[in-house]
Amino acid sequence: MEYYEIRIHSASEGKREILTSLLAEEQFESFMEKDDDLLAYIQADHYSRVRVEKICDQFNVKFKEKQIPEQDWNAEWEKSFQPVLIAGKCYIHAPFHPSRPCYPFEIIIEPKMSFGTAHHETTAMMIEVMMQMDFRGKKVLDMGCGTGILAILAGKMGAAEVDAIDIDSWAFKNAMENIGRNHSSAVTVKMGDVDAAGTGYDILLANINRNVLISHLPEYSKRMIKGELLMSGFYEEDLAMIRQAAELNAFLPDQTITKNRWVAARFIK
Repeated sequence: MEYYEIRIHSASEGKREILTSLLAEEQFESFMEKDDDLLAYIQADHYSRVRVEKICDQFNVKFKEKQIPEQDWNAEWEKSFQPVLIAGKCYIHAPFHPSRPCYPFEIIIEPKMSFGTAHHETTAMMIEVMMQMDFRGKKVLDMGCGTGILAILAGKMGAAEVDAIDIDSWAFKNAMENIGRNHSSAVTVKMGDVDAAGTGYDILLANINRNVLISHLPEYSKRMIKGELLMSGFYEEDLAMIRQAAELNAFLPDQTITKNRWVAARFIK
């Protein structure tokens, strides 16, 4: 599968954050910051230069595009991917990094083009909040699983059953590979949207984007009798909208953390 890399030049920090949000809504999957540039990656089949031009014109920024064959992308992330330690407990690394069994939780992730390496604030915050939760014996849904990192962690934290679902075929395959690497027997990967989920979940994890989260909330509520909903993928200015939609679907706010304007919010049903 081929991807496009879009490099947006000399965008300020504030602009980069807004551009990331807008490009995510256009099906861009991964983002990196390099100097003052924003790098964004999207499957070639989903790429529209016209839509990217329209977004960039709004902020008076220029961009360059580059088509990246799969093998070139793998080489690029291998050069830059560094291990991550979250909350002093969860160590995340690629297969070519050394193991660190001294930490309570160790996760091996080969991300390729799927979202979820814990380098981005949203994934890191999801993991940070998860470290405070009790997964033992729980039934868990990881909606929009990407690499499968959150589902894998839920399994390592004692979840009895974890459904990891993503609508993207590349993410589905990548999650399957990572679950195999981590021997995550509690995790089942499914390809599809929220209608592929089961029912009776105790914990629901969703790191997607504002619009998808709001549209999914009625389904999330249907698939839980009671339990915890942990969401990220949106900005501080979106939190009031997310809370309102959550409360309309029987979820009450419990905890919120922020990092660089990104938010992770936990709700209780």
